[in-house]
Amino acid sequence: MAAEPVTRLAPWSARRNRWVRAIGVAAILAIALDVYLGLWVTPPDKVQGNLVRLLYIHPALATVALYVAFALAALSSALWLWRRTRSPFFDRLAAASVETGIVFIALTIVTGSLWGRPVWGVYWTWDATLTSTALLLLLFLGYVAIRKSTADPQRRARACAITALVAFVDVPLIQFSVLWWKTLHQKSTVLNPSLTPKIGGIMGATLALSFVAFLLLFVWMLVNRYRIEVLKEHLVGATMEAAIRERMAEAGAPGNLELPADLRVPVAGG
Repeated sequence: MAAEPVTRLAPWSARRNRWVRAIGVAAILAIALDVYLGLWVTPPDKVQGNLVRLLYIHPALATVALYVAFALAALSSALWLWRRTRSPFFDRLAAASVETGIVFIALTIVTGSLWGRPVWGVYWTWDATLTSTALLLLLFLGYVAIRKSTADPQRRARACAITALVAFVDVPLIQFSVLWWKTLHQKSTVLNPSLTPKIGGIMGATLALSFVAFLLLFVWMLVNRYRIEVLKEHLVGATMEAAIRERMAEAGAPGNLELPADLRVPVAGG
């Protein structure tokens, strides 16, 4: 017996699909506008020259990764660990946030290296900020490895939740490393301790737009990654149910025999 089509197992409403599509289109338009302003409208920096144009991408990538993606993953993990709020929704949301955040933090490292080569003279140096950022990437790659290597859903969710919370401890270390240690990385331009942004005008507007653009991109990627997680769970469940029914048929069990609740494909949620 073949498994049910995935589209029947976890359908999405047309309205929800339209919203997701609209967010994706808005993200593309915002990023295109940000690139246009960053490359052709904003002036060169007095010190960095045209290298400043990379900063219309790099800070936004880092901010979304650290304070949106990984923060959401940590919060979702904590809510899953708390018995009163434990739900598969939070486990899936944490997984989707982590995998999306990995893309953003990897791009953060790449764009930072491209900026660092002409400014510092090297693509990479093992200073506190860069090392703690690379460590964060490795920790969340470990999260993905745990998720793929553990079959039992409850054990997997618990191990991943704990890993996400432990990994998130590295985020404040990255944030304050430029203040606590002597590093090559420049101090914060916008979110500095005195809350006095050191950038304004068209340059400040372009930088602000980059945060909005990449936040929209994150939301679009997150929702689609969450949907993939739901579909994957139901596909595995449907395949397992079909295999069980096939074995039961081979053993001569009635074809209309109802499976136990824990062996049936659950109704899609979220």
